[in-house]
Amino acid sequence: MKTNPLLQTIKYTVLALFTFVFGYPIFLMIVSSFKENAEIFTNPLSLPTSFNLDNYIEVWEVVNFSNYIVNSIIVSASAVFIVLFVSSLAGYYLSRYKFKWNPYLLAFFMIGLMLPMKLAVIPLYMTMLKLGLVDTLFALIFIYVAGGIPFAVFLFYGFFRTVPRALEDSARLDGCNDFQVYYRIVLPIMKPAISIVGIVNLINVWNDFFYPLIFIRTDSLSTIPLGMLTLFGEYDTQWNLLFAGLTLSSLPMIIAFLFASRQFMDSLTEGAVK
Repeated sequence: MKTNPLLQTIKYTVLALFTFVFGYPIFLMIVSSFKENAEIFTNPLSLPTSFNLDNYIEVWEVVNFSNYIVNSIIVSASAVFIVLFVSSLAGYYLSRYKFKWNPYLLAFFMIGLMLPMKLAVIPLYMTMLKLGLVDTLFALIFIYVAGGIPFAVFLFYGFFRTVPRALEDSARLDGCNDFQVYYRIVLPIMKPAISIVGIVNLINVWNDFFYPLIFIRTDSLSTIPLGMLTLFGEYDTQWNLLFAGLTLSSLPMIIAFLFASRQFMDSLTEGAVK
């Protein structure tokens, strides 16, 4: 089928425009991270007069950024792993085993999609206070797990319903128990659902500012978004250090997107085909 050159030109022009709109703020953030604070105000859109790593060194050593990034990695990795493990087991159970309480369990998980957790922040805080978890990373992990499980269970439940039971039946004939069927047969074909749940939860946890602000008091336990708050003063803001910190914090997500974007898109299309 012959393509219309005019339509092709319009399509690529629109794509280039959207690429510029979404990519230029990232470029401006990276460029500004090499500037002095005064230069950001005098020449905000220009390239820096000199490229040096002074801002990054100061952020890493003085602002304690290395500690913030370790905390973010611990919280993000723990929360995403627990969400994937618990939700995949729950979704597999609800889709494969028929008990009278299954609809109620599924409805219980679905309620989590309808009720925003931020509305219950005061009861959450009181609960964490009674458990002695305020100002600990465990409080953040528990909250992110509770917030991520409903969506993950809903997605895994729908995915498992599309998987033929014959695969599991043949594995049981070969001597596999229920957990071996899940681990050896079901888990390897779950990559589309695992990729979507993992990426969505990782981005939400890594970039969250609200819950660390509520539950973390000690600076040494701060995650990256909360730690960057120390750069905002009452009368002055260190924008050069802020842009350097934002660049460092967004770098893992940018790298993950560059490597996982193809897998993410393939997961969406593969899930759609199923």
